Amino acid sequence: MAEQAQDGAEYDLVIEGGRVVDPESGLDGVRHVGITGDRVVAVSVEPLIGRQRIDAHGLVVAPGFVDLHSHGQAIGECRLQALDGVTTALELEAGVAPVSVAYKRAAQEGRPINYGYSASWASIRGHVVAGEALSGGAHGFQHGLGSAAWRSAATPRQVGTMLDLLEKELADGALGIGVLLGYAPETDPAEFLAVAGLAATAGVPTFTHARPLVEQDAEVVVDGAEELTGVAAETGVHMHFCHVNSTSTRHLDRVHRLVEAVRTEGARVTSEVYPYGSGMTAIGADYFHPDRLHVLGATGTPQDVIYAATGETVASVARLLDLRATDPSGLAFIKSFDEESQPERLAQLVGLPGAVIASDAVPFVIEPGHAYDPMQWPPPAFVRTHPRSAGTFARTLRVAVRETGMLTLAEAIAKCSLAPARVVEGMVPAMRRKGRIQPGCDADLVIFDLDRVTDAATYHDSVRPSEGIVHVIVNGESVVREGQLDHEAFPGRPVWAEP
Repeated sequence: MAEQAQDGAEYDLVIEGGRVVDPESGLDGVRHVGITGDRVVAVSVEPLIGRQRIDAHGLVVAPGFVDLHSHGQAIGECRLQALDGVTTALELEAGVAPVSVAYKRAAQEGRPINYGYSASWASIRGHVVAGEALSGGAHGFQHGLGSAAWRSAATPRQVGTMLDLLEKELADGALGIGVLLGYAPETDPAEFLAVAGLAATAGVPTFTHARPLVEQDAEVVVDGAEELTGVAAETGVHMHFCHVNSTSTRHLDRVHRLVEAVRTEGARVTSEVYPYGSGMTAIGADYFHPDRLHVLGATGTPQDVIYAATGETVASVARLLDLRATDPSGLAFIKSFDEESQPERLAQLVGLPGAVIASDAVPFVIEPGHAYDPMQWPPPAFVRTHPRSAGTFARTLRVAVRETGMLTLAEAIAKCSLAPARVVEGMVPAMRRKGRIQPGCDADLVIFDLDRVTDAATYHDSVRPSEGIVHVIVNGESVVREGQLDHEAFPGRPVWAEP
């Protein structure tokens, strides 16, 4: 990277004397960063002149974190992620349909961080096969997942209609195709192959939640990891393996070896992980059927399930069935391993070679009997979420860098910024300006205290912001100053595929 400063120039903002880490160029040293407008203009060993300044001495200055897997796309959820160092949060696994509606809504409301969406195979399938309306994600990613109708077998004509609608979504700027295949595990493999073929022809990725593994479900139509990697090899599509940790559970080593093997053979398969031992999704989903609790690594008893709206630990099969019937879209936790007793497992997850960090952040859950104003901050006590929605990136830095040394600081920052940006930059040239600190790059930056950075959210207090994140800058505008959220800051911009 060419370090440069314009002689005598006055910048809009100067970040002074921080430890600047640029994962692409390998820079890791004390520098001064000059920002004008929405771009980094200078990275200099010499002091710079700025109309405003941030004293970053003793702090790390890194590219803003890029989250490829964030279902929590409303204002409150984005604010919580900003306080975790995230400057771009994309909804790619589930996606939305129509994407035009989602982009328009976000632009009208404003967002504190950058946002973007893939085309939703699940929503379009529900529309074509079950006659469900398309809302542009207004009801949340979990809406309708508990319905059996959308999982019904599709006719060849219906598959053709789905492909036509997905192609239109791509033309409207969708960032690839999100495929919740694991929620419809009896889908004909030929349908998934056709969707992947469409993505390959369009030159966009599929962001896939794979079917269960044969170790998890001996009756599964095809092993999820074998299918995902096989389709990538057959079609040439860029296949992104969503939350490979939670879908692979105790079999992650086998799945990772398979992914590495097809990568060696030339297939484009990327993957992601999050450092938590519990998943969260709609309680009406296939995963929460009493006979299938073991699929995600649970012991197989209802007591592994916590209904998020009330914090209730499900006491019996009868109660689980009741919740699935009365609130199928309600979010619930399911435990796969105990984080407190297995901290080394968290470090192994974030250190998985080739995997980027992605939160799988979920929408806020409101306790029954309450109403939440999305502009209210901080969220009141009756608002809940998964702690990964608040602390994924700070936890990664704490566990992988400070506590275990599993990753160097530069490696961890790359997994949180540069590497996820590269997953989508092939079809979104604007992403080549993110995940880096270089002249000409977007002024999306996070400044943190490596000695203090940590996640603070727990399963019982899930909307507590991370600590040690001192400043967050999005498109040149401060969203977090001295650890405090600016309630009036909405500099987030859309990220979409260019025609």
